[in-house]
Amino acid sequence: MSENGGSKTIRVDYLARVEGEGALHIRYDNEHVHDVQLKIFEPPRFFEAFLRGRDYLEAPDITARICGICPVAYQMSAVHAMEDALALQVEPGVRHLRRLLYCGEWIESHVLHVAMLHAPDFLKVDSAMDMAKTHPQVVQQALALKKAGNAIVRVLGGREIHPINVRVGGFYRLPDRRELLELRAELAEALTLAETLTRWVTTLSVPAFMRDPAYLFVALTHDTEYPMNLGTLRTSTGDAIAASNYEQRFIEHHVEYSNALHCLLDGKTPYFVGPMARFALNFANLHPAARTLASELGVAPPCANPFASIIVRALEVVHAVATALDLLDGYQPPSAPFVTAELKSGRGHAITEAPRGILYHRYDIAEDGRITEAKIVPPTSQNQKTIEDDLRLMLPDLMDLPEDDLRHRCEQAIRNYDPCISCATHFLTLTLDKV
Repeated sequence: MSENGGSKTIRVDYLARVEGEGALHIRYDNEHVHDVQLKIFEPPRFFEAFLRGRDYLEAPDITARICGICPVAYQMSAVHAMEDALALQVEPGVRHLRRLLYCGEWIESHVLHVAMLHAPDFLKVDSAMDMAKTHPQVVQQALALKKAGNAIVRVLGGREIHPINVRVGGFYRLPDRRELLELRAELAEALTLAETLTRWVTTLSVPAFMRDPAYLFVALTHDTEYPMNLGTLRTSTGDAIAASNYEQRFIEHHVEYSNALHCLLDGKTPYFVGPMARFALNFANLHPAARTLASELGVAPPCANPFASIIVRALEVVHAVATALDLLDGYQPPSAPFVTAELKSGRGHAITEAPRGILYHRYDIAEDGRITEAKIVPPTSQNQKTIEDDLRLMLPDLMDLPEDDLRHRCEQAIRNYDPCISCATHFLTLTLDKV
């Protein structure tokens, strides 16, 4: 920290456990926070442009490369959007396998974030390596739990990273009975591990913070399921939005300081996507195993403290493991691995629930199956304005903290949202200017 007259500057030149390169600039005085800018200067990767001119069948494999942690979400949004454009219907067995695959991704992604990337914040340590020294059993059990999620993705997707078995209309290959039995045995053990992890997470000291005004939650909803890849988009104010109307209601705009577009409902209202939104809007459809545990631990919707999102994520791990077991027990193989479509020009839209929140895809395809236009809106960019608002509202009560504590709390607030994490370590620069 440096002081120059009435001004103060705090710089964080290195933020681990967050994917991408960025900076945080906060301007304040003794009474007010005047400006908060979460600057994301990770270079654009132009995936939407890469898709133009490619065959519609290539979309799942290309979009899977957008994220090494959540490739299934990109694949599922892509296949659903293509099937919407082509009016293609799949068999129930295919849908069950897709939901099972999504369970695998939720497990491995959530556990990575909860136990390896977010828990160190609550324990005041720098990394999972440091955490392993003080809480070795937690780390070991989390790795075993993550391994169970990876196994699902490997069996159904063909490999754990960037799966290759997913296609429009179904799968290239169906799993055999032996593979599914092995998955079930591993998941039965994983359910106990997930419940243990959730109980441990609730022992962590969660900073007090309540939003005023309250969050506007946005998530898929479903009559009978805790939604992953099917449902109707709803807000916590009761608004229902069809996937085909997403771009009319959720307006992206560029801000000068960030390469990630900000997205606002109706062009004016920040909103919150991800586990806390799903939990608030779909609690009745949470798996009974997770719902019972939530009741036992005193966790009820809506959860309005973003620092408690680590608990909700852990509950979603319990949900995903228990749901995967149910899907395996009730699985009836489809008559064929996939169905093919009759090519025609069209436009398709889809929204699925990536671990971090809603992921929107829209494609225009020509009569020969070539993609002529693509639109992809990831969850992190949708949460970016809400992250800034969290910082703006919480900082007035924190300015008297020592420099290290203030820096830590800002980093922790950003990691509440699990913003596009990866195994790589990148940079955040935090600048606080007192005026």
